[in-house]
Amino acid sequence: MDTLKRLEATIAERMSASPDSSYVAKLNAKGVSKIAQKVGEEATETVIAAVSGSNEELVSESADLLFHLLVLLKAKGVGLDEVCAELDRREGLSGLDEKAQRTQ
Repeated sequence: MDTLKRLEATIAERMSASPDSSYVAKLNAKGVSKIAQKVGEEATETVIAAVSGSNEELVSESADLLFHLLVLLKAKGVGLDEVCAELDRREGLSGLDEKAQRTQ
């Protein structure tokens, strides 16, 4: 978790950098829709790696996915702590019970 918190802080710093010098700033300048599209692309690549790739490819694609998800969360003003709080809230619930609560 420390790694994700450090990455979140780095992303926050780079959001306001020049798009010419920072990939995060360049992606952020394109807007939330483009960032969300990139998350979708990385999610697809992660699924493909899980099904037909090596574990090394899965690890690499998973890292890309987490990175881009953190960029999206930051662009939307959502902190990693908020996501972790939601996961904490769900802890101890079965997946079926948690899903049933969302549909009520």
